[in-house]
Amino acid sequence: MALQVFTAVTGASWESELVGALDREDHGVTVVRRCVDVADLLAAATTGTGQAALLSAELRRLDGAAVARLTAAGIAVVGLVEPGDTRAADRLRQLGVVRVLPADAPAEEIARALRDAVSGGPVGGHDVGDPRSALPVLGLPPEESTRPTGRGRVVAVWGPTGAPGRTTVAVGLADEAARLEVSTLLVDADVYGGVVAQVLGLLDESPGVAAAARQAAAGTLDVAALARLAWAVDPHLRVLTGLARADRWPELRPQAVAVVLEEARRLAALTVVDCGFCLEEDEELSFDTAAPRRNGATLTVLEEADEVLCVSGADPVALQRTVRALAELREVLPDVEPVVVVNQLRRGPVPGDAREEIAGALSRFAGREVRAFLPADRRATDASLAAGRTLAEVAPASALRTGLRTLAAQLSGATEPGGRRRRRSR
Repeated sequence: MALQVFTAVTGASWESELVGALDREDHGVTVVRRCVDVADLLAAATTGTGQAALLSAELRRLDGAAVARLTAAGIAVVGLVEPGDTRAADRLRQLGVVRVLPADAPAEEIARALRDAVSGGPVGGHDVGDPRSALPVLGLPPEESTRPTGRGRVVAVWGPTGAPGRTTVAVGLADEAARLEVSTLLVDADVYGGVVAQVLGLLDESPGVAAAARQAAAGTLDVAALARLAWAVDPHLRVLTGLARADRWPELRPQAVAVVLEEARRLAALTVVDCGFCLEEDEELSFDTAAPRRNGATLTVLEEADEVLCVSGADPVALQRTVRALAELREVLPDVEPVVVVNQLRRGPVPGDAREEIAGALSRFAGREVRAFLPADRRATDASLAAGRTLAEVAPASALRTGLRTLAAQLSGATEPGGRRRRRSR
């Protein structure tokens, strides 16, 4: 049976010739509908009459959300670009189109790519190479030469509801890693109440992560664009501020967030992401069609991260919330293995040896070991919030700052022997 294909390559001079060539019986492909725009293509995808879509990079209003909806509808996507147009090929890949071919490829090659896309076969043929690997980094000042030579790491800072100190930990880790001369990007991806900008005394109105997500959805985000959108707080630290209002969460679509993280890996050796707490997926129960997912950004960050830190409070209520949150994470994302960081450790809420009791409770009820204990230091954190500055600036001798510095060194691969800041050879 011939593979049923939708096409959306209108406006190209070679469209009619291509459709005629694909419809030949010896290619095993039948064009069942020639769509005029993205809306027509998405409508056709819901009919169940096709298995693949062939679209051009110039298709008007094509974005990452449209490609994600096609994939969710079970439609495999293959892209076509003008011969030699690596910029268009790069844009299609950012939108989530894995297989991209030049429009002058033989019809049998395009048909084979369509069949491979449906069957999940290897990407091959006359695939246009990914040009980003050869692009220089533009828009970065000369002193910021600490950009990673390879693929940077992403660390997600997550935790249960109840203000266990996720933002405090995320900001502290990013700042301490930068002070260890590791190129670092701090991203505020909390869709419920991101406050990284306020904590660091930055303007709330900066475009930040919302602008990066918009460019990612349009396929125009690259390293230089991401660098321009992020605040240069320090020669080694950039900050991508969060949403100015919580009701703007639909701007952080999961596919766009994944692209932002991929570009972040090219910009910085370490990316620290401050996440929201909620993991619910109620949208799948409330809608019978594709719907925006408020928690999709958080789930995407947790899936894409190289390491997930679960920040827990140090009192009985906070520990119970942590145990429940870890169980929920195991159900939603079973492949994610978080490590626990206990914040706000102090005497009083837990009788006896607090470290021993908390470690035993989390091991018994959640099956998790504690990576680090961060002591409570209310005076230092209050001074930091009042000044809009980091702990290292207002309380360099704080025990909390020392704990964050140690954890940052572990996560970034840097060491500080003899009190001197150095980078570990890689």
